[in-house]
Amino acid sequence: MLRFFLIIIFFFLTLNSNAEIKEKIIQNLKNTKNLDFKFEQNVNGKIENGNCTIEYPKKIFCEYARSNNKILVSNGNSLVIKTISSYYRYPLEKTPLNVILDKNILINKIESLKERTIDNNLINFTIFENNNEISIFFDKQTYDLIGWQNTDMYQNFNITFLSSIRKNRVLSKNLFKIPAQN
Repeated sequence: MLRFFLIIIFFFLTLNSNAEIKEKIIQNLKNTKNLDFKFEQNVNGKIENGNCTIEYPKKIFCEYARSNNKILVSNGNSLVIKTISSYYRYPLEKTPLNVILDKNILINKIESLKERTIDNNLINFTIFENNNEISIFFDKQTYDLIGWQNTDMYQNFNITFLSSIRKNRVLSKNLFKIPAQN
């Protein structure tokens, strides 16, 4: 009987602990207006890195290191990827970034999802939205967004890791301005 009682207590403590982590992640998202970070992105084995800034909702600016001046910009409606020789413009709503860059969507999804703990230091939620499966990762200690993985519109498997995260900084008003086509 004592064993049964201890198992029940452990079960409820585990549930409470997971609920507490989920609430702290949600509160952290609610308190975040913007964040900047270094990133490493692996797209089908090709690794790129650089720096990004996200401003909620739905804005991002990324500069890629050691690439032909590659930038990725979203003004909240369109997503542009520009290099020296190419220019691609997409409706943001057709990309997985539409979910990742909208903390209200993230919060609503997280509230109804079951989290998964990975290696005892990452919290993962898997979101299904507009025919996209997006796995979002949070640090278990800081509750910060630290990465995501998804398949992009060209069926490329994309893994993005964030590091050196800074939050709620003063940002330039023109940072998320869509660049002109070459």
